[in-house]
Amino acid sequence: MTGQIPMAGGRPVKSGGKTGVVFEHSPEAEAFSRWQKREFLEIERRYAQAWRQALSNLDLGEFKRAVRALGLEGKSCKTLEEAKALAVSIVCSRHKPLKPTKLALMFLNVSGERRRQILHRWSSTNCPPLSDYAPYVVHVLTVQIFLEIALAASLISSERPSNRVDIAYLFYLPFCDIFVSADRLHRRCAPLFLRKDQQFIWGDDLKKGLCQLNEHYSHLPESTKRNGVMSFACNPPKDGDFFVAHIWDRHMPNWRQMQDVDLSMNSCEQSKIVEEIRNMADAPSVNPREMDFDPTDTDSLVIQRRVRRMKGSWYQIPKNLKE
Repeated sequence: MTGQIPMAGGRPVKSGGKTGVVFEHSPEAEAFSRWQKREFLEIERRYAQAWRQALSNLDLGEFKRAVRALGLEGKSCKTLEEAKALAVSIVCSRHKPLKPTKLALMFLNVSGERRRQILHRWSSTNCPPLSDYAPYVVHVLTVQIFLEIALAASLISSERPSNRVDIAYLFYLPFCDIFVSADRLHRRCAPLFLRKDQQFIWGDDLKKGLCQLNEHYSHLPESTKRNGVMSFACNPPKDGDFFVAHIWDRHMPNWRQMQDVDLSMNSCEQSKIVEEIRNMADAPSVNPREMDFDPTDTDSLVIQRRVRRMKGSWYQIPKNLKE
């Protein structure tokens, strides 16, 4: 809950006497790569169509009635800050921990055998407060309850069905340093859920800042540009008044004092590193019963990504790099 980005699907491997974990190109990343090229599978089109239909039929006024039924009357709240405080007081209750736990199961639509399993596991640990037992669930539930209260208090309009989907983007907040959006609902609500070390940035402001960088780097020699953006723009410029540089000052306060690292290598060194990475990525997974190393503390970590050679007018990787 302090900024870590969870990753799933890593394969523990061994190669050349070294240990590693390989994260291959995930199905989600594969789909995203296709979408960037406007290549949509028929099943994905159907899901999108069903989602749009469900959104158009969604009546947010129904959630006001649900709030009243739960006894979470929000009319006394005059501001979004008060709505957030009321949501926290309900979800983080330490006196009656069963209430927020059941609320979480209801809002997450957990029922049947899975619901009984979760309640049994929770009760077997002496029914701790949900904020101690499942902090991310608490975050999600707090955002959800905040929405219901804000709707009941008419602080957020119930006439716009997309508000319910838009507020769900706040579920990502624990895993980022910066939350960027040009959505007015996010502008009003996201700062209420940010930690002190996080920042909300209005999308239009970041867009202008990136245009500022684009203009700055466009004056570089063509020979430099052909080396790929990471060779000259892995950090923002240290000189000049750049919007992006100010963001780095806040979240990476020592970056201006860091010395540039010479990453140049001869062809022999490059080939050796590439071979080691390929050997590790191609190595078979280690059977869990035969694993003799800690997968959280390995010699290497390989994350596979697909990168387009060119994006817009910029080379992302060196122009002459072989496929």
